[in-house]
Amino acid sequence: MVDRDERPIAGNDPAPAPFAAAEPGQVVIYRGVSLIDGTGAPARHGMAVVTDGPTITAVAPEDELRTPGLPGAETVDLRGAFLLPGLIDTHQHLSTPPNRAQAEELMRRQLYGGVTAVREMAGDLRQMADLARAALVGEIPGPDVHNAALMAGPGFFDDPRTWQVSQGAVPGATAWMQAVDDGTDLRLAVAMARGTGATAVKVYADLEPSLVARVTEEAHRQGMRVWAHAAVFPAMPRDVVAAGVDVVSHAHYLAYDLAGDRPVAYRQQREHLADAYERFLAAPEDAVDGLLDDMRRRGTILDATASLTARIPTSAPGAAGLAPDVMRRLIGRARAAGVTICTGTDYESPQGDPYPSLHDELRFLVEAMGMPPREVIRAATLAGAAAAGQEGVMGAVRPGMLANLLVVADDPHDDIGHLRNIITTVKRGRRHDRADYDRPDHHRADHHRPDHHRASATGAGATIEEGARE
Repeated sequence: MVDRDERPIAGNDPAPAPFAAAEPGQVVIYRGVSLIDGTGAPARHGMAVVTDGPTITAVAPEDELRTPGLPGAETVDLRGAFLLPGLIDTHQHLSTPPNRAQAEELMRRQLYGGVTAVREMAGDLRQMADLARAALVGEIPGPDVHNAALMAGPGFFDDPRTWQVSQGAVPGATAWMQAVDDGTDLRLAVAMARGTGATAVKVYADLEPSLVARVTEEAHRQGMRVWAHAAVFPAMPRDVVAAGVDVVSHAHYLAYDLAGDRPVAYRQQREHLADAYERFLAAPEDAVDGLLDDMRRRGTILDATASLTARIPTSAPGAAGLAPDVMRRLIGRARAAGVTICTGTDYESPQGDPYPSLHDELRFLVEAMGMPPREVIRAATLAGAAAAGQEGVMGAVRPGMLANLLVVADDPHDDIGHLRNIITTVKRGRRHDRADYDRPDHHRADHHRPDHHRASATGAGATIEEGARE
């Protein structure tokens, strides 16, 4: 007799996961590739990368790779193509406001556009927790998602966005978006944030320096990262950095570091922004170098969101025309100081655009901010992984790392726009061919192909076709 608890329940089989990570034992050899490893090093030609399931197991010159120990391995011929780590968008808001169908389509476009991980910088984490799970287990195609739960002062929570992401609850009184003040039990508040599945606390608005420091200390004690705006008003950039946060967002806020009339609340920032820009541009070029040096010493990462100021100009009178010069100087001084810069967008391009917004940010950093493509690629890979606290498992092509890879037809060191010439994206060892996304029926095509781990490319620009086994 079969015990009741051991009998299978009809109709309770696991849901199919056509985009799941490759299984251990599925060995793939990417041969003849020009390797850009994510560290900022020059490309190495004639390389081979071996993956086993979701993990990179070997990286070596092709002529030194020993294949007899890899029986049944799948061979992908990438002669003429370039392989680099999957890209990381370090500033997204896929759930503000929550729209499940739209978020899934944007995540699909991100993955087929080379993005294998994102930081979700607060939103309705009820939705994002499920989307993150679905992408992780492969029910839907999408990048890995690292969520932040937001903490801000009580005065912030009449902002309409807080109502959008707290539907059915009271803004400021949810675990994923909390109002905090000096009387808040921060041990409980951080524990509640952790319970949402968030990996970080986002410090946002209307907080004094001492409270920013206390939130940061408690979040770190409980094993969470702390991501903050570079100024949270009344706490200014120097205060935020001194609190020990891991990442600061929006480089233009660093201009508020100079002395002068400063906002005392989040909603006052726009009326002070033009003055802050003018004061910054009139100051010596090294005026914020002390702050930037402190960021370098502490390892504080700068999520620049550079193109945002050009794409969505501030409504502050007189500020929009000054923003490009402010951003160029700030990013130039940050680079000179050795501050790690990562690539966040804080927006998504329209749904009809074939590529995610990260590609626009990368091009903007090169063309408008003067960053060399090699630096920008590192910012979008290894630095992005560090921003998410994941530099030990992703962001570089080396043994032991996740097999999150991007294969493009042309050298992005020559032209950052070549990152759009995508052959395939590999996430956790499973390939997602760009040609499939570009098909008119791409919304349905993948779901009809549960074994979407096809084999090999034959040269740059090729689609992934059935290949040899060794």
